[in-house]
Amino acid sequence: MADQTKFDEWALVELFGHQKIVGKVTEATLAGGAFLRVDVPEYNGSPAFTRFYGPGAIYSINPIGEQMARDLMEHYRHEPVSRWELPQIAEKVSDEDA
Repeated sequence: MADQTKFDEWALVELFGHQKIVGKVTEATLAGGAFLRVDVPEYNGSPAFTRFYGPGAIYSINPIGEQMARDLMEHYRHEPVSRWELPQIAEKVSDEDA
């Protein structure tokens, strides 16, 4: 029988496109597909967030200790687009069309 151990580690994840993200990494299934879940904790007043990546987006996964992960967050914290940014983008597009 195959090893059924689930991945649950702090890690630096390298993505294709020369991007990196660091956080608590686990496996997730969404809509029947396998994804890598990266939970990035709060850092310096920035809120925590979660990102999901498909296996094809991942170049490598480097397990590291929690303290090292927290130390690296300043360099590899790519926060997702915030809702407050979307109206600004819409306004800019409207201004360019005028």
